[in-house]
Amino acid sequence: MQRRAYGEQPVIGGCVLAAITGNVGISGGWASGIALQADDGGPFWTIFPTLQNPVKTKIPCFLWSEAVIRGKEMDESDGVIGAEKLDNDIKFIWAVASNAIINQHANVNRSIEIMKDESKVEFFVVQDNFLTSTALYADLLFPACTQFETWGLEDGWKYGDDVMLMPKLFDPPWETLSDYRICADVAEKLGLKDAFTEGRDEKAWIAHFMDHYRKTRFPKIPSLAEFEKSNIGVYAVDVKKPKIAFEDFRKDPVKNPLATPSGKIEIFSKQLFDMNNPKEIPAVPKYIPEWENPFDENAKDYPLQVIGPHYMPRVHSTHTNNDWLNEAFPQRAFINPIDAKPRGINDGDTVKVFNQRGTIILKCRLTKRLMPGVISVPQGAWWKPDKDGNDIGGNINTLTSERWTPLAFGNAQHTIMAQLIKYLP
Repeated sequence: MQRRAYGEQPVIGGCVLAAITGNVGISGGWASGIALQADDGGPFWTIFPTLQNPVKTKIPCFLWSEAVIRGKEMDESDGVIGAEKLDNDIKFIWAVASNAIINQHANVNRSIEIMKDESKVEFFVVQDNFLTSTALYADLLFPACTQFETWGLEDGWKYGDDVMLMPKLFDPPWETLSDYRICADVAEKLGLKDAFTEGRDEKAWIAHFMDHYRKTRFPKIPSLAEFEKSNIGVYAVDVKKPKIAFEDFRKDPVKNPLATPSGKIEIFSKQLFDMNNPKEIPAVPKYIPEWENPFDENAKDYPLQVIGPHYMPRVHSTHTNNDWLNEAFPQRAFINPIDAKPRGINDGDTVKVFNQRGTIILKCRLTKRLMPGVISVPQGAWWKPDKDGNDIGGNINTLTSERWTPLAFGNAQHTIMAQLIKYLP
């Protein structure tokens, strides 16, 4: 719900709803933030050391294409932090384990035109396991091995109190290298190998990380050698009582004030009010009509709302090239029979879904599980053009807009209006 135009409003509104119904600081309540299993601060996200970056300027990741086109024009109003404005346009991109430059970014046709123009992005490096839609446009490809061919370690990501060992099962095939080894070799070319590797290979880093966990969150975690010998795979701490956000505040709001100007729950936000943009960033959350919706003039040409949910055969765009999964769950446009009937569309027909940004051609499936006026094209399918430039891979980002949400500068890619007709080649 937040990946839509003005997607900040339902998120803030959810917090307000929790507050006014008393569902803050209690088990089963909700007040935003991350739901941790245990009250121990949660996973570290990463414990890999980072070098000092002399460039302090940052931009919202969704606005990378804007930074290519008009980087020197971008300032705080575009989400730039660490500087008053960018001092250059982006000229070099190194995409690691990411299909987000073409396939998973909004408005694929626009992204392609940007990447084809060598006066904009002068050099493009892609580091990945497969030749994705994004990798097709790379100037240089670094073939990375999979997680089965190197050593790895992960904790419970955002929630869990566990650590998972990912042992190396096979040697990297052909000329592939681990992501770490690729970066270490580049660091060596730059004279930074010792600073980057600290003398460790992948397995030595895993042993080092386990020592770090032992000194911090998990004092009883086995050593790497013990982990390997026992073959337990996962070290987990049994959580008896989940973390309850703001529990201390609820018990005693005077002794445990919140990090707000008043120390209390504030439904009216002075910080948002001072941004002086009440039309798009109100001080109190409210419904704001989206910039593409069924009630504006564009709906005459594009009357159907399109959603792009996750889909069983893949994780975002990962596994799209898995033939078995595609056979089990083929990419389809899902349509309510009420919308299909006046269009002369039957289950299994090939349809054309299009708007001002692009066209998808794929088979459909009729279902009453969608409300009339809404069609579903699951996200993550790889963009594949036909001779006319129409996408026959079923990538919903052929239809999405690059316009971003006003407060978080995040993607609003579920705000889509389109038309659907029966495809007659």
